[in-house]
Amino acid sequence: MRSHYCGLVDETLIGQTVTLCGWADTRRDHGGVIFIDLRDHEGIVQTVVEPDNAAAFKVAESVRYEFCLRIIGKVRARPDKQVNDRVRTGKIEVLVDTIEVLNAAAPLPFMLDDNVGEDARLRYRYLDIRRPDMQRKMRMRTRLVSTLRRYLDTRGFQDIETPILTKATPEGARDYLVPSRVHPGEFYALPQSPQLFKQILMMAGMDRYYQIARCFRDEDLRADRQPEFTQLDMEFAFVGERDVQDFVEAMIREVFKDVVGVSLDETFPRLTYAEAMRRYGSDKPDLRIDLELVDVADAVKTCDFKVFTGPANDPGGRVAALRVPGGAELTRKQLDDYGLYVQKYGAKGLAWIRIDDLDKGREGLTSPIVKFLGEDAVKGIFDLVGAQTGDVIFFGAGPYKTVSDFLGALRLKVARDLGRVAEGWKPLWVVDFPMFEYDFDAKRYVALHHPFTAPKVDDVSDLVANAAISVSRGYDMVLNGNEIGGGSIRIHRPEMQSTVFDLLGIGKEEAEAKFGFLLDALKYGAPPHGGIAFGIDRIAALMAGTESIRDVIAFPKTASAQDLMTAAPSQVPEPQLQELHVRVVKPKAD
Repeated sequence: MRSHYCGLVDETLIGQTVTLCGWADTRRDHGGVIFIDLRDHEGIVQTVVEPDNAAAFKVAESVRYEFCLRIIGKVRARPDKQVNDRVRTGKIEVLVDTIEVLNAAAPLPFMLDDNVGEDARLRYRYLDIRRPDMQRKMRMRTRLVSTLRRYLDTRGFQDIETPILTKATPEGARDYLVPSRVHPGEFYALPQSPQLFKQILMMAGMDRYYQIARCFRDEDLRADRQPEFTQLDMEFAFVGERDVQDFVEAMIREVFKDVVGVSLDETFPRLTYAEAMRRYGSDKPDLRIDLELVDVADAVKTCDFKVFTGPANDPGGRVAALRVPGGAELTRKQLDDYGLYVQKYGAKGLAWIRIDDLDKGREGLTSPIVKFLGEDAVKGIFDLVGAQTGDVIFFGAGPYKTVSDFLGALRLKVARDLGRVAEGWKPLWVVDFPMFEYDFDAKRYVALHHPFTAPKVDDVSDLVANAAISVSRGYDMVLNGNEIGGGSIRIHRPEMQSTVFDLLGIGKEEAEAKFGFLLDALKYGAPPHGGIAFGIDRIAALMAGTESIRDVIAFPKTASAQDLMTAAPSQVPEPQLQELHVRVVKPKAD
């Protein structure tokens, strides 16, 4: 139907006849000459309909916003005064010979260049994606996926699909369940990840596997979560941590270079989980921000401020400071607002000292807590953090993880508010994650990553004796404060896997019922293996420069897991439920 794309018509085609298809971006009537800017995914070209072409002019008069058109005409140079250097087609225009309305458009619910709310964008997603910026984002995602495939296909990886209808296994979130019609009362689960299948493939001798995999998790949503999402899943046989890390690090460098022209660091720095939490209060630190947490417990152990002395003398406590250069410009209201902000992350309050003039001693300080701190304590804190005039110092005191979490969140917010986030790209590896976390409500350990991650130790008795402080062979790749990939070396010996299940409170019978096929496979010469999964949605969002992964997913769900365009989820007719042996029980009113 067309000979050229609208956005690719240029002065090399002057004098030639072209056939174009697209949408009417604008229609302008200038003294009897009608201009129609025709748009497709490559861009916009100006077309001109002159009144002496009566048939075409009559059709052009009827054209409205977003009419779908086919135009045949001759390319000509624009007059010098009408050249538009802002667009690729700005030196030419198309003199229309014929114009055909392929489909008229009803008045749109919003203009495509309007800044409309997300609900409207998702309800009319077919219009939203028509926007040039959304076209750019979606096509960038396509280039990302195709580049990843090319990279892996040429390096011996096998692209293998794994089941969508599978067995429910605990992997950290609720499963989406699918009732079986032919097995009454039984259910499939949609996979949270292909984790167990890719391990089985290593045991089957496939050596190197990858898949652009759809994954499903029934969990509370936010901007960077969706109930169904896409990840690049990878697994390698006969590898250690550095084998996996070095390979995928090179892959990510090449992909960013090819897709967006970004050169990432030649070698990604490595931080242990413990160091990341100590310095940044996060296991996915944004290294573009030059602010760090400093432990000051030694300076306040004997002061009169019990809020500090308790955690400072508690082996499980932490007293840390966050020095913000230039923070003295913050108003009292802004400081109080930060106190409210950190409460969302478990803080009971936020202490601070504003240094108006360091040379004036206490008279140069503004703070609700300095009166409780002796001279030695204040001097000790200032020495540890490197305090200067014009700084504000925020403090956290309490359980180690709570303090790390809320000061880590504060670090990000203050940096954004004060413009302290540097430009560029800062990747890193975070390694040596704890093997377990203790769930005090359930009174048992839970896996920090998943139950199939190998510990650093090979001896089962060593793991059992030191479970509380055991370190895993897990690793995450972080970019600009976002975890873009996570993986580990897996357990490949059945006795170690059974021990980990036992430590997680998964008894022998439960383990056999849920993971019997894995335990069986481990008995038959399972090789050492490991892998990683990358979040395609998150990487695409970073490349596209958007905060929300919904901007790079064609048909995403809302924060309440609804599809506004198709009105899913929806009720199912009773006969269909009966076929599936399912009965809906409405929740009782409170």
